[in-house]
Order: sequence, then structure tokens, then C-alpha cells
Amino acid sequence: MTRFVQALPARMRHVIPGRPSPRAVLLIAVAAYLAVSWMILKSADTPPIRFRFDPARFVEASIVLKLHVGGALAAFGIGTALMAGVKGRALHKRLGYAWVAAMAVTAISSFFLTGLNGNQFSWIHGLSAWTLIGLPMAIAAARRKDIAKHRKDMTNMFTGGMLVAGLFSFLPGRMMWSIFFVA
Repeated sequence: MTRFVQALPARMRHVIPGRPSPRAVLLIAVAAYLAVSWMILKSADTPPIRFRFDPARFVEASIVLKLHVGGALAAFGIGTALMAGVKGRALHKRLGYAWVAAMAVTAISSFFLTGLNGNQFSWIHGLSAWTLIGLPMAIAAARRKDIAKHRKDMTNMFTGGMLVAGLFSFLPGRMMWSIFFVA
């Protein structure tokens, strides 16, 4: 371990120097989301936005989209519990496998969804592909007792796959936006 890392408090030693923390990634994603949303709304010259819950579009959506949203909501809830809870216990392991299954359902179903760009894949599908590669790697790390790698991989997947991608599903013009907001 380098002298720099040894000088850090114990709670900060898992942060690799020169690499942004999950919290920094989330803050950057929120700032980017707000900037992109503002640009979309400004270019469309929309009236003021107000909150309104209208699940009609979701009810009429395809079964694949419902499966995708259900998997994402389950993964978000389980992942939040895992991040806040005690690690290494039997409950953590059971919830972890449930989270992996929910993430896999969410990632696989995303390949059957197309956005505003027609039948093409977007950058979000790259996150889905990386998730499908990273999930077994993170499980293997835990089985090898490489807990630092397991923690880093799972935290990054939760931050990138759930928080960042989830945040961008609420961009103006997307279905999740139209369910919760009206201009």
C-alpha cells in the first residue's frame, strides 16, 4: 500500500486515488441530468412543469417494458437495503442474489426496448452489456473472498446502472417523464 493511501483515514482507504468515488459520479450525473433536462425544456419552449402522476402510458406499455421497470424497481429497493445493511451475513447473501437476478432481468429486458432513435441501441445498452459481464465477475470476487473488488464492482453497478441510468430515464420526452410530469 502506498504512503498516500496509508495516510488516509480507514474509512477512505477503499477509494483509489485518481478515480472518482460513487458519490462523485452520482453528483456529476445529477448535474448532467439537470443541464440536459434544462436544455431540452428550453429548446422546446415548454410552459412551466408541474408534477402529475398519470400511469396510463405505463399501463398501455408492452410487457417487456413492465418487466424492465419492475426489475429496476426491485433492484433499486434491494440494492438500497444492501448498501445500508450489514455485510457478510446470510441475509446479505440472499438479498445479494435477489439483487443480481433483478439487475439481470433489467439489463436483459433493456435489449428488447428501443428509444426515440428507432430500432437502434443507445449508450444505455452499453451499461446493460457491462452489467451482464460485471455481475458474474463480482459474484466470483466474493466467492474468492476478494471483498474489496466485490464491494467496488457492486457499488459501481448500483451507482451506474441504477442511479445514473435511472436518472436519465426521467429526461423530458421519455416515458417516465410523461408519467410523473406535465408541461
